[in-house]
Amino acid sequence: MSLRSISRSILFGVPIGLTFLDTVGYVARVEGISMQPALNPGSTNKDYVFLSRWAVRDYNIKRGDVISLSSPKDPNQKIIKRVVALQGDVVSTIGYKNQYVKIPEGHCWVEGDHTGHTLDSNTFGPVSLGLINAKAVSIVWPPARWQKLEAKLPESRKPLSIAM
Repeated sequence: MSLRSISRSILFGVPIGLTFLDTVGYVARVEGISMQPALNPGSTNKDYVFLSRWAVRDYNIKRGDVISLSSPKDPNQKIIKRVVALQGDVVSTIGYKNQYVKIPEGHCWVEGDHTGHTLDSNTFGPVSLGLINAKAVSIVWPPARWQKLEAKLPESRKPLSIAM
């Protein structure tokens, strides 16, 4: 391979690769216990998930989706949580300053599955949709855990009233 051929490959390959990662999605390691048992079910297991940027390009999220977002407490940190309520919904909180919250326009309510071991909307309140980066669509590693992540919400965490 000539230097010219290598240069051409880099010149075209890097922008295409970056466009793919920025538009379609990427694989990320899940840290911590906040999403147990759905993610990282064992103390030594680390799940890797495919995060689809394409799936949230129009903020097309629904209750029960597992999403990646920038932390409202530290914008440099990415967190993974489950969407519990959407704008207009009324949700019963767990330890938040108000027992009931109506989700404002352009926001959602997110929670970790491992109640009591997660920093989520019960700590920082409703989250702006603009903080959402991607939707976790499947576990891709380890192979024994390969599965699609379903949008499911425990009955106890369903909103008290749902906006139409």
